[in-house]
Amino acid sequence: MSARSDPAVPSAAGGDGRALQSRGQRTRQRLLDAAADVFDRVGYHAARVDDVVAAADSSHGTFYLYFTSKEDLFEQLVGEAATELHGLIGDLAPVTNSARGRAALRAWLARVSEAYARYGRVIRAWTEAELSADPIGRRGEDLLTGLALALTRRMRVPKRSGLDPTIATLALMMMVERLNYYAASGQVEVRDEDELLDTLSDVIMAAAFG
Repeated sequence: MSARSDPAVPSAAGGDGRALQSRGQRTRQRLLDAAADVFDRVGYHAARVDDVVAAADSSHGTFYLYFTSKEDLFEQLVGEAATELHGLIGDLAPVTNSARGRAALRAWLARVSEAYARYGRVIRAWTEAELSADPIGRRGEDLLTGLALALTRRMRVPKRSGLDPTIATLALMMMVERLNYYAASGQVEVRDEDELLDTLSDVIMAAAFG
C-alpha cells in the first residue's frame, strides 16, 4: 500500500513511507494526549473537537485524518486503557493464605495502580460516560466485572468463612477500583504508594482468610 492511500498517514506529508508513518503516529498521539487533557478538564460531554484541536495546536483537517468524530477519538482512548486493564485479568497468580500469596496479590495490585495512574484522565471521563448511561460506559462495567472474576478464580476463600466468593471478591475489587480512582483523580492524597499497596493487600487478605 502506498503512503498516500494509507488513512493513518497524512497525505500532505513528504518523504518515504516509513517516515510518513512515524510522523502520522506522533500526530495521532498528540491529538490523543490533548483530548485526554480536555476530557479531564471539562468532561466528556462538554468537550468539543474545537477544544481538542486547540489543545493540540493542530487543525480540524488534521483531526479528521485520524478520527471521524469526538466519539471515535474517545473510543480509541478508552480502547488503549481497556487493553491494558484487560491484560491484567489473566495475569494474577494464585493467591493463597501465605506470604507468597500476599506477595502475588500485592504485585498484581501494583500493576492495577500503575494502570490507573497512567490512564487516570481517561478513566475519569470514562466514568462520566458510565454514570450517564452512555454505551461506551458499559466497557468500564465489563472490565471491573472481569477483574473481580479474576480475583475470584485466583483467591480461594475458605468455605468456613460463610462468604459467597463472587460477591466477596467483587466487593473487594470495587474497593480497589474506587481507591485507585480517587488517588488518580486527586480526591485522595497518596503520599506513600507502598503504604497504599500494603494496606490494600492486608485488607484483602484479612477479608478473605481471616
